[in-house]
Amino acid sequence: MSKILLVDDEINVLNALQRALTQMLRDAPPQIETCLDPYDALKRICYCDYDLIICDYNMPQMTGGELLQALKDVAPNTMRIMLSASTEYATVLSAINQAQAFRFMSKPWDAAELEQNVRQALAQRATLVAPPPLTPQQQEAQRLEAEEPGLLDVKRDDDGAVIL
Repeated sequence: MSKILLVDDEINVLNALQRALTQMLRDAPPQIETCLDPYDALKRICYCDYDLIICDYNMPQMTGGELLQALKDVAPNTMRIMLSASTEYATVLSAINQAQAFRFMSKPWDAAELEQNVRQALAQRATLVAPPPLTPQQQEAQRLEAEEPGLLDVKRDDDGAVIL
């Protein structure tokens, strides 16, 4: 199950975004949390691992760029999407370059674009946290262990000698 954190200082935007994501991701319903205050979001991020954070750029306490920059340092594998009603070039550059946002989307968002971006972000997150592929030796060890459970367990005495 994916975990998504939504951060915006407007409760109506948070509610609308949560409803939209819940409907869009019905095939794999995510756990969605919301924060009105970016400082509360930072505290939450320190205790919980999120797959995706979607935040507003313009918030009174701190900008979304600052929040995502801090998030990048604390949880670098968490995907970041920024929303903003502002379409100024500097805002977009700040979001993408400084905070390394996965996507920048304007408000009001287009539902199809939001769904596509969220699905792509979650897919990329899955590749970032996926375990590395097994080496040939590890694959062979798994095969042997499946055929003969306990075969690879080596018992040793206090001196380190193998006990047969």
